[in-house]
Parts: sequence; C-alpha cells; structure tokens
Amino acid sequence: MIVNDNQKDITLINRIRNGEKSAYKELINRHKDYAFTVAYRILNSREDAEEVAQDAFMQVFGALNAFNAESKFTTWFYRIVFNAALMQKRKKRILTDDIDASSEAFMMSNSNNSDEDLQKKERRKAIEKALQNLSADDVTMITLFYLKEQSLEEIAEITQISAETAKVKIHRARKRLAEEMKKMLKEEVKSLL
Repeated sequence: MIVNDNQKDITLINRIRNGEKSAYKELINRHKDYAFTVAYRILNSREDAEEVAQDAFMQVFGALNAFNAESKFTTWFYRIVFNAALMQKRKKRILTDDIDASSEAFMMSNSNNSDEDLQKKERRKAIEKALQNLSADDVTMITLFYLKEQSLEEIAEITQISAETAKVKIHRARKRLAEEMKKMLKEEVKSLL
C-alpha cells in the first residue's frame, strides 16, 4: 500500500496526540522549508520568515487537537503560515518602512560551473529579482501555484479567496512577472550598448 503525504501527516499528528514527542519533530522537518519559503516570499526577510515559521509551528502544536483529520494538513498549516506572515508584514510596516530584502533563501549551491548550471543560476537570479519588484500578493500566488504546486482549491483555502479569484490572481501575477522580466532584459541590453 502506497502512503501519500497527507496520510503520513495524519499518522504523525495521531502520534503527537498520543504523546510521542519525536513525531512533532518529524512533522516540523517535513514542512519547515516550505513554511519558511511562504513566509519569506511575503516578508522578504530571512529573520522574519524564520520567526513566522517558528510561530506557525507553535500555533499548530497548540491547535492540533482542533485539526480535522478529514482535511488536508498542508492546506490548514500553510494557511496558518500565510496569515502569520501577513500579520508580521503589517506589524513591520507600522514599525518601519525600511525592510531589508535578502536573497539568501533561494541561492543555489555551487555544484559545478557548467554552462547549463550557470544559465539556470542566472535565470533563477533574474526571476528572484523580478519577484522582489512584485506585490506580496503576486509573489504568494506565484509561489503557491508554481513553486509549491498547490491546486487552485488549496490556494483558495490557504488565502481564503475563491478558486476562481485565485486563478485570476495567478494569471495577473504571471503577466506582471513577465512584464518585470522584460523590463530587466531591456535594462541589461541598454547597459551592453
């Protein structure tokens, strides 16, 4: 019998509910990278994203008994991360308008320097730079749909909008990302002339 990811999560949750502390560590390890990614894409700050991801896990631990095992755990959890990141962003905006952007979260390792690897790194850097110029909403939609391959229904549940609205937002975010990439390309061409 093949066990899917949600079944693995449900098994871990049941083990946690039965008092097995090591299961909570396993659950964290399964989802910490994605929690960080979602938070980072909204906040553009490594430190804030780490804090939000930790806070989200604490919220999950406190509310685990309320989790409905018939639902998909990741959707429930990522909605918590998403909301925590938005709250942090609002808090930060009130405190200061100067949030340093960090690109450390998506830096690729230097495996080897073949032309193909260099092209991939260049392309990824260009996309990351373009994403920094988009709104948090656009970045979230792109991250959830393309990078994390969430379904429209899951995105709708995470962001608390309809699936149709999510589809429209993803389409618009993609167009804005393409426009941003074109602008960057034109600037590069001008600098070469």
